[in-house]
Amino acid sequence: MNRDWIAAARTLNEALPNLQRYDGATVVVKFGGNAMGDAEAMASFARDIVLMRQVGVNPVVVHGGGPMINSMLDRLAIESSFVRGKRVTDQATVEVVEMVLSGLVNKRIVQAINAEGGRAAGLSGKDANLMICDRAAPELGFVGDPSEVNPDILQTLMDAEMIPVIAPLGLGRDGATLNVNGDTAAGAIAASLGADRLLLLTDVPGVKNAEGAVLTEMTPEQIVELTDAGVIAGGMIPKTETALRAIEGGVRAVVILDGTAPNACLLELFTDPGAGSLIRPKR
Repeated sequence: MNRDWIAAARTLNEALPNLQRYDGATVVVKFGGNAMGDAEAMASFARDIVLMRQVGVNPVVVHGGGPMINSMLDRLAIESSFVRGKRVTDQATVEVVEMVLSGLVNKRIVQAINAEGGRAAGLSGKDANLMICDRAAPELGFVGDPSEVNPDILQTLMDAEMIPVIAPLGLGRDGATLNVNGDTAAGAIAASLGADRLLLLTDVPGVKNAEGAVLTEMTPEQIVELTDAGVIAGGMIPKTETALRAIEGGVRAVVILDGTAPNACLLELFTDPGAGSLIRPKR
């Protein structure tokens, strides 16, 4: 018998305890622009999500799309700037953001999941008042922070064994469309669902210590210490801040992992070593 098939059977056998552990669990996956990669990477991610649903996990996908937004703004000659890592969003920019996230990126992910045998449904935070937001800061324009998350529509879709795919747009209290950071949206949605796991897919292996080694398991207290010491810096700070808020909101654990690695989600959930940096309260 082919050794590859024997190895595959052994892998499934060893994965059984983890498969049982996550049966019925809700796992929110933040799928970032850099992790989307090419068509092959998208198809691989979609297969992972479909397999999760097939073995009894309830996956919820929240996606970004920064590179695609930048590309479209360039094509339309709309200048864009950032303040503290967040895009300054005027009326023209928010229209492009909604067009790209809801009309292009969201449907591309839905199509990829459906092509692999899943049943995905695309929506944004505006649908069914999923994310009601306050303005983040006056200088940012149409940028929101979720203040109220109503996950009923997500629960309805999951009860029907469908996979929600969410574009990070929110509804302002004045009815305006607001651009929401993808990580922030994923954390708020995960907290509203009481998710077992929030997986933040990025383009680095995880949170690193001062020596550059990936820390495989951390507590919120360690995150704060490393941030104060300047070890956690730059683009990792928004990820860890999202993790801390999600855990405070009731998410059991958050994992920051390399979404460009093949089968990253499956490795994290269904193998003993996992993948990336697991953040959870001290047990």
